[in-house]
Amino acid sequence: MSSNERKRREALVYHAKPKPGKIEVIPTKKYSTQRDLSLAYSPGVAEPCLEIAKDIDNAYKYTAKGNLVAVISNGTAVLGLGDIGPLASKPVMEGKGLLFKIFADIDVFDIEVDTKDVESFIETVKNIAPTFGGINLEDIKAPEAFEIERRLVEELDIPVMHDDQHGTAIISSAALLNALEIAEKEISEIKIVVSGAGSAAMACIKLYSLLGVKKENVTMFDVDGVLHKNRTDLSSMQMEFSNAQENLTLEEALVGADVFLGLSVGNIITPKMLLQMNSNPIVFAMANPVPEIDYDLAVKTRKDIIMATGRSDNPNQVNNVLGFPFIFRGALDVRASKINEEMKMAAVKALANLAKEPVPEQVNIAYGETKLNFGKDYIIPKPFDPRLLTQVPPAVARAAMESGVAKEPIYDWQRYEDDLYERLGGDNKITRLLLNRAKMNPKRVVYAEADHLDVLKAAQISRDERVCQPILLGRREVILELMQEIEFENTDDVIIIDPKSDEQKEQVNAYAEKYWKSAQRQGITLYEAQKLLRERNYFAAMMVNEGDADALLSGYSRSYPTVVKPILDLIGMAKGVSRIAATNLMNTSRGPIFISDTSININPNAEDLARIAKMTSYIVKMFGMEPVMAMISYANYGSSKHPEARKVKDAVQILHEKSPDLLVDGELQVDFALNKEMLQSKFPFSKLAGRKVNSLIFPNLDSANSNYKLIKELNKTDSIGPIMMGLNKPAHVLQLGASVEEMVNMTAVAVVDAQEKEKKRQAALSI
Repeated sequence: MSSNERKRREALVYHAKPKPGKIEVIPTKKYSTQRDLSLAYSPGVAEPCLEIAKDIDNAYKYTAKGNLVAVISNGTAVLGLGDIGPLASKPVMEGKGLLFKIFADIDVFDIEVDTKDVESFIETVKNIAPTFGGINLEDIKAPEAFEIERRLVEELDIPVMHDDQHGTAIISSAALLNALEIAEKEISEIKIVVSGAGSAAMACIKLYSLLGVKKENVTMFDVDGVLHKNRTDLSSMQMEFSNAQENLTLEEALVGADVFLGLSVGNIITPKMLLQMNSNPIVFAMANPVPEIDYDLAVKTRKDIIMATGRSDNPNQVNNVLGFPFIFRGALDVRASKINEEMKMAAVKALANLAKEPVPEQVNIAYGETKLNFGKDYIIPKPFDPRLLTQVPPAVARAAMESGVAKEPIYDWQRYEDDLYERLGGDNKITRLLLNRAKMNPKRVVYAEADHLDVLKAAQISRDERVCQPILLGRREVILELMQEIEFENTDDVIIIDPKSDEQKEQVNAYAEKYWKSAQRQGITLYEAQKLLRERNYFAAMMVNEGDADALLSGYSRSYPTVVKPILDLIGMAKGVSRIAATNLMNTSRGPIFISDTSININPNAEDLARIAKMTSYIVKMFGMEPVMAMISYANYGSSKHPEARKVKDAVQILHEKSPDLLVDGELQVDFALNKEMLQSKFPFSKLAGRKVNSLIFPNLDSANSNYKLIKELNKTDSIGPIMMGLNKPAHVLQLGASVEEMVNMTAVAVVDAQEKEKKRQAALSI
């Protein structure tokens, strides 16, 4: 099976298992008792019904309407697939609903309408509109899309936006403003050439015009050539920009042009055409997946180019997810009656301004950058930037209020920003950041148990996703048989090693002699070293020690102590570390939480707890977050004098004295640590008062391990870990029977750990 066929099958399985589709409805109220049900339905439900009958605006008070958006399509222009029909568009609409939820905490019902008739479609949407707080039109072909959106905006009193048009327009407008600033050009003077005249291109040019671009300076092309006044096949909107001379070619139009906007097909711009553009040319080549000109070719051809594409593997990705979730968030939060031009312009300026602000370390880490700075390669924010949710919606909401379309104005902006921050929640952003960062600089990861099917699957996925370069340890014949079973193909760059085979005898003996020389005074004989190095975990650890691998993963099929011992014997602790520990990252509904120590230290003393907290803080920072740490106990701030409570109190004192800049406090019960309002009320003196805690340091292994597994199982929370802390080189131990997904995530942890340790070594060498 080819790689493409395997990816096709993976996509189908993803959508089909474990349950069909990508979204579901989750109850938001209690429903466990008869009393709960009597309030949820009959007879209690009658009361809000009567209140809404008195005043329909009460629907926002008593129902989910205010946070519910309909994603609606008739399937006539689905991605690059064309007119595939309404039902075939449903996976895309569900996907759009998923993006609304994870980026802006907006709930979605996807609606597929089986009609191509404009009037019928409009009437259908109008009839169901009372259910929703907003309407997102999606994948409707032009020119029908223009009329559908225009009518619905006029005739409905809730926000309506066709994202295919305005999303690209808003994001690229922000990029244009910043590109012009860098190029030192005036927007009123630039000459723009556009390839593509569909809904997205027309929306872009209309918004550019509002920003100051003159219509007479725009030349547009569609599949039939240049737009000019003598063409009879153009819509009224297209006629506004049909300024060119008949028979003008794209190459001729680009001579002396300042901006090229591409929303058409790939590879239509040549280096020669690019060289004919004006100085500091701005090129937005947004055809997907193949841009109008390849990014690398373009920047090689013109050193002064400022370029954006629709691709995530190039700088300056024009990605609609930067816009629609946050625009609707702001519109819904003030109950706007529409999304008008003022609100779109506010989003444009908020995005443009955000790119000029200092970038959070979390974003730098996610994209493998030392420091992202406003400039040619960074003219629009990155999709993983958490500030999007706290900056774009307020700008949109203010514009709605100032333009008179907000029915529920916001007065306390700080509280609104705090509410938005809380919506960031636990949508697995941290996992996406982790995987994305690993891909920036993949490392060689040795899998010590590669003759297990799930381990091999994890290695396959990690390799296919360019997270790592796998090295597979195990019985060669078994690994090759399993590879064939899962169609692990194109394996020329994959190393397979069986330490017990005769082929590896020379390497085993070489490793054994090095180990023996380092451990002979600890009672290890050469024979014992040779015997140990035939064991995979010892061999894998020695590979990392000797630089033949960058990191190791083991533990899927063996007990924790048997896996940790070889790591400690061969790799050992980092300089200045007296005790190793482990932390688990839990992707909870309130956001990521680190729990320590989940695997190593049974009953640490106060000094050990302080060290564990310090090591955990390094890991939290490695994930691009600022550590906010609570030292957990069964007691709050001296309420118990028992030695177990006292040791936590002493650990806090050690940290406050030796690491005063670390935001840590305790001793605290878990509920006080996680409920910042309760903590603020009862213990306002705490360093954590009003803070959102993201790290919990437990007093012993029993409590930490039990709590992380309880959270994982009860809430079906994703866990990444245990992440080993304090080792000299990257080595991580999997949970017994870990899932494929967990192992892929741990692969990314191992890679990022290797990246960090490499940076530290290089920094030490440069001193």
